[in-house]
Amino acid sequence: MSPLRIALVAGEASGDLLAAHLIDALKRRLPNAEFCGIGGPKMQRAGFNAWWPAETLAVRGYAEVLRHYRKITSVRRALLKRLLAEKPDVFIGVDAPDFNLWLEKRLKRAGIPTVHYVSPSVWAWRGGRVRRIAQSVNHLLALFPFEPPLYEKTDLSVTYVGHPLADVLPLEVSRSEARERLGLPSSATPVFALLPGSRQSEVRFMAALFIKTAGMLRARFPDALFLVPLVSRETRNNFENEIWAQGAQELPIKLLFGHAQDAFAACDAALVASGTATLEAALLKTPMVITYRMSPWSWWLMKRMHYQPWVGLPNILAGSFVVPEFLQDDATPENLAQALGNLVVDTEVRKRLTHLFTDMHRQLRQNTAEKAAGAILSLLPQ
Repeated sequence: MSPLRIALVAGEASGDLLAAHLIDALKRRLPNAEFCGIGGPKMQRAGFNAWWPAETLAVRGYAEVLRHYRKITSVRRALLKRLLAEKPDVFIGVDAPDFNLWLEKRLKRAGIPTVHYVSPSVWAWRGGRVRRIAQSVNHLLALFPFEPPLYEKTDLSVTYVGHPLADVLPLEVSRSEARERLGLPSSATPVFALLPGSRQSEVRFMAALFIKTAGMLRARFPDALFLVPLVSRETRNNFENEIWAQGAQELPIKLLFGHAQDAFAACDAALVASGTATLEAALLKTPMVITYRMSPWSWWLMKRMHYQPWVGLPNILAGSFVVPEFLQDDATPENLAQALGNLVVDTEVRKRLTHLFTDMHRQLRQNTAEKAAGAILSLLPQ
């Protein structure tokens, strides 16, 4: 018998991580299975054959998507044609809903079982997509416990699988050990982590804001240090160029290739661009301030469709503003520096956040990859 063929599409750093864990879990049960499609470096290290790299889809915001629309749609149509010709045993779209749901609907119509891994954010905006999702896929894998009830009025099968970060990150974190790994001084020195995003477009929008905020924090905490984990040479160059543009070469900023988890574990407080990194910070028990900026047009469109008061995952999971959020026009260096400084000096708030984030961690720790693999196996030929 020919080996099972499993096609996947992941277009983000977070999707690359999710898919890599899933591939590992599936390979333990299906050692001869083949994996192909669109994916990133973690997936490729797990044995994935990337027909296109994940970076092909790594754009954010309506304005940015429109600029790359022709290229993205061309890739999607070419991928659809190839998948219809090769007929994999199952297709798994990992997040990237605007790309994947279009693809999944057509594959499902052609008789190819489809799974969507990560519920689109229907709980935050564009809630009308629930029925479209149900029509497009055979099975949905949900990362958060509040998501399955959103699909109860449809006939879509949904499995809550938890979040893989909760499985791999420790419940307790040693800040002193993390600082030692990064070659930082003792815990008496205030350390701030600055995470402006994983995409070049995000770093371009956020870098100046983060650098100005660091300058204000340095004025309040003269011995403060700053860690900036960046995911690629391009984003590092973007941030480094902005340091020079702001005349901020004297700021004690340590640029890191990756090492976001070490930065979260080592710091006293983090400034985080909204996204999966906010959940990562919470799981590492890091006090944080969430911020985001995008093009004015993208922001205007998003606000019209957004119907929940929170954008950060820790706040959405808690159902309240447990950490501050400053978005678009409210995202000023003054607001961010004040909020971050308050987190550093308020020991009671820090203790409360540690307890809350620990409870959140336990709730999301579900052995995610194995649960997801089990759900996918039920769709495969026996």
